[in-house]
Amino acid sequence: MPLTLPANAKINLGLRITGRRADGYHLIHTLFQEIDFSDELTLTDQSFGEIILEVTGSTAGNVPIDEDNLCLRAARLFIKKTEVERGVRIRLEKRIPAEAGLGGGSSDAAAVLNGLNELWQLGLSPAQLEAIAIELGADVPFFIRGGLQLGEGIGEVLRPLKRGFAITVVLVIPPIGIDTAWAYGQFASKESFPTPPAFEVLLNQNPIPWDSFDNDFEEVVFPSYPELAEIKATLLKLGAVHASLSGSGSAVFGLFDKFPVVNKLQEKMLNYQVIRTSIINRG
Repeated sequence: MPLTLPANAKINLGLRITGRRADGYHLIHTLFQEIDFSDELTLTDQSFGEIILEVTGSTAGNVPIDEDNLCLRAARLFIKKTEVERGVRIRLEKRIPAEAGLGGGSSDAAAVLNGLNELWQLGLSPAQLEAIAIELGADVPFFIRGGLQLGEGIGEVLRPLKRGFAITVVLVIPPIGIDTAWAYGQFASKESFPTPPAFEVLLNQNPIPWDSFDNDFEEVVFPSYPELAEIKATLLKLGAVHASLSGSGSAVFGLFDKFPVVNKLQEKMLNYQVIRTSIINRG
């Protein structure tokens, strides 16, 4: 029987760059938060080791279907690691846009790993799946468990947090993409990085001091894309308790503890996609 499962997006409630490794990769301190906005994958067992990918959906046109596709890479890597002599047909319904800072490709890859583990009843633990996921990208391990997690290292050192809260998320997604490598490259000449606040500690305060949840990418992305700064300002003006770039963008999110005036947002942002959603609490 085919297995259908969501591949949920994420936002970064805060993101600070804390240093740079010898290999050039930047170290971060971030809070990953899973949200209820997703792609959808359907996995169907195939014999003879054949892997087939079909991509549909509103953002399918921006998805590679060659060797660069993370779903294909995830399926091949999973089969190699587990030595399962099976194949799979993957139908991917894309809704999460690329280069938006929402982790769509990484989430799709993690969903393939989680899904194949379930489809073939292999019983791999989350930790075992995360060990496979890190070979696909720094963000992929987060999506194995999802929920709310503190991320450090290059994003792969994770600690699930049990702090849950009821809040509405409004995503504003402009028709532009931000290349993550370009955004990190803007910090290449930076020699020192301040010690960030401990996001986990801040999150447990009452009320939560959202003003302390900065995203360092805003200082390099907003000057090049001023419309993103304007989106953030509009969200705050309309009552968001917190608004920020997600990852390196281009999506900007607002957190609302009261029912947001989505109609007013849509009126002000006719050229942007506006999505009202919620966070996903796990554990």
